[in-house]
Amino acid sequence: MSESSEDEIYSTMFSSLKHPVRRKILRMLANKPMTFMEMVEELGVSSSHLTYHLESLGELIAKLDNGQYKLSTFGIATIGAMKGVEDVHEAEPKRRQVTSKWKTVSVALLIAVLLVSALSVVQYISINQLSSDKQLLSYQNDRLLSYGMDANKVANFLENVTKLDVSNYTLTLSHDAITTTFGDVAEESVQYLARSSYSNLNLDLRFRNNHFNNYLMTMVESSPIFTQVQPNDVLQNAKYTLSRYKAYSGDAYLTNMSNIINSIGTLNQTEVIQGNTKLKIDIQLGTVIFTWSYTENDVDFYPKGVQMVFQNNFLTKMTDGYYLFTVGNSQISTSEEQAINTAKDYVKTMTYQISGQSISGFSTIDPPLKVDFAPHPRDSVALYPYWYVEMKLTQTYDGGINVVTVGVWGDNGKIADWQMLSSGT
Repeated sequence: MSESSEDEIYSTMFSSLKHPVRRKILRMLANKPMTFMEMVEELGVSSSHLTYHLESLGELIAKLDNGQYKLSTFGIATIGAMKGVEDVHEAEPKRRQVTSKWKTVSVALLIAVLLVSALSVVQYISINQLSSDKQLLSYQNDRLLSYGMDANKVANFLENVTKLDVSNYTLTLSHDAITTTFGDVAEESVQYLARSSYSNLNLDLRFRNNHFNNYLMTMVESSPIFTQVQPNDVLQNAKYTLSRYKAYSGDAYLTNMSNIINSIGTLNQTEVIQGNTKLKIDIQLGTVIFTWSYTENDVDFYPKGVQMVFQNNFLTKMTDGYYLFTVGNSQISTSEEQAINTAKDYVKTMTYQISGQSISGFSTIDPPLKVDFAPHPRDSVALYPYWYVEMKLTQTYDGGINVVTVGVWGDNGKIADWQMLSSGT
C-alpha cells in the first residue's frame, strides 16, 4: 500500500469516527447489508444527508450489484477500532473529574486498542486524533447521563411487553451507543445476543429521548421462550401486547389505539378509522402487520404511529414514533402527476460528479419505476407531505449508475432531495 493510500484511509477512518451518523452507518452495515432507502428510514435523515455521509465514508463501504451497501475490509477494521475504544471507555470509572495521571493512562490504552484493532489496515495512528476521539466518547456519555437514560428500560420492556423469559437466556450486550438524530433527539441503540440450550435470538432495541422507539427480534435458532403461554390467535396476541405496552409506557394515545383493535372480532385485512387514528391490518403469508397511524385530511402520517409485526404469531418487530413526531402540514398542493413532472424537470438541470467528471444533461425514461407518497420529516421531527419518485435514466454511467430518485414536498412542490443509484442491471 502506498503512503498516499494509507493517508487517505487514515483520513477517512477518523472522519467517520468523528460523526455520529457515520458511526451509526458503520454499525448498521456491520450487522447486515442494507439498501439506501432502508438506511434513510433507519437513520431518520434525508436522502441528501445520507448521500453526503455515504460519500464521506469512501473506501470503508462497498456497494453490491443488488444495490445494497456493505462494509469493506477497511470498514470492518474501523468497526474493530470503534469497538476497542468503546470497550476501554466502558471499563473506565465514570467520574466527573479524573487526575491528569489517569487521563494519560486512558489515552495510552485507547492508542493501544486502536492499533491492535486496525493492524491489518493501518500501521500508525495520531495521538492527537485519539485524544479527540476519547473526548467525543466522553461527551456522548455525558449526554447519555444528561438525558436520564434508564438502565432498566430494556429489561422492563422485555419482561413486561414481549413476555420473553429472560431467565432462560444468557444475555450478552453486543452494542450500546448514544447518538443524536432529528436535530437534538437523543437516541440510544442496544443489541443483545440471547442464547440458551434451546433457543438463540438477536434482540435490537432503540430508545429516543428515553422513550421506547423500536424492537426487533431475529430468531437465529428455534422459537423464543416466554414466561406465559402465547394466544394461538394472532389478533388476541396483538390485543394483549398493545395492552401490556400501554401499561409499560403510560401514553394516553394508546387508549384510542386499544379501543380500535378491541372493537375488531375477527382477523381480516382491513382499515378502521376513529377520529385521527387509523388502524390498518395487513395479512401476508405467515406475517400479520398491525399499523396505527395519525391521519388528517386523508393523509396518513405513518411515522407518527405504532406498528407491530407478528411472524408465525411471534412478535418480531414493534415501533412507536407517535410520541416523537409532529404534523407540520397536512395540506397537499402537489399532485402525483405534478410531482413526477417536477422531478423529471429537475433531473434535466442536475450536475453530478461521476468518475471525477461533472456530468449534466440527464434524461429519464417514462413511466417512473416507482412513485410513493409518505410524509417525511422536514423541520426536525415535523412531518410534511412528501413524494418519492424513482426513475430510470436513458443511459448507464460509470459505476453502473442508471437510476435517479427525487423527493418532492407535497405541500409546496419544492425539491426535497435527490440521489443517483445503480439498479444492478
